[in-house]
Amino acid sequence: MITVLLADDHATVRSGLRLLLSAQPDLEVIGEAGDGAVAVAQARALRPDVTLMDVRMPGVDGLAATEQIVAAGWSRVLVLTSFEVDEYVAGALRAGADGYLLKTVDAGPLADAIRRVAAGEAVLAPEVTRQVIAGFAAAQAPRTPPTSLDGPAAAAAADRVARLHDLTDREREVLEVIAQGLSNAQIAAALTISEATAKTHVSRVLAKLGCTSRVQAAILAREAGG
Repeated sequence: MITVLLADDHATVRSGLRLLLSAQPDLEVIGEAGDGAVAVAQARALRPDVTLMDVRMPGVDGLAATEQIVAAGWSRVLVLTSFEVDEYVAGALRAGADGYLLKTVDAGPLADAIRRVAAGEAVLAPEVTRQVIAGFAAAQAPRTPPTSLDGPAAAAAADRVARLHDLTDREREVLEVIAQGLSNAQIAAALTISEATAKTHVSRVLAKLGCTSRVQAAILAREAGG
């Protein structure tokens, strides 16, 4: 059973999501939150497998809540929002979200996305995937990270950028296909390697970059590559 926390400031949205997910035999909603602060507290207390996180919420917003939850290792985060704004996409993925979907997604694909995120895969809405791929370029040299991050977040981003040049040629290839949101099996097929080897390469890339998710690594590469 995959446990899910719903974080959205609209009660009707949470009720609808609970109803949709309750129809799935392997998904269980174990908590709800109407703002980011409550989402953080619930994630700490309940340790759900996946938190469905809205971006815009009162008080602590979804991006800040995501960063806190992921950094503490309390849950994986799948952003589910109405906004396709590039700033929100990049912010969510830099914060460590494993995926970004729009609320127009159907029930079946949403349930499948939750399963994939729980399994450690990346999930991006097609619109978001196009943004990531369009801006992606393998970095040949580090550069200053985005100025939108401050303090510890900026220092962490700068450190990850500096580590890009430590990747091997094969790891750079893996990073490029990670940016496309491929599963381990798809990465293996694309690079003509075994699935076990693909999984090992993905783990090494994330470890070298100090990233908590595949999509965070993709965003980092896009920004560093300009």
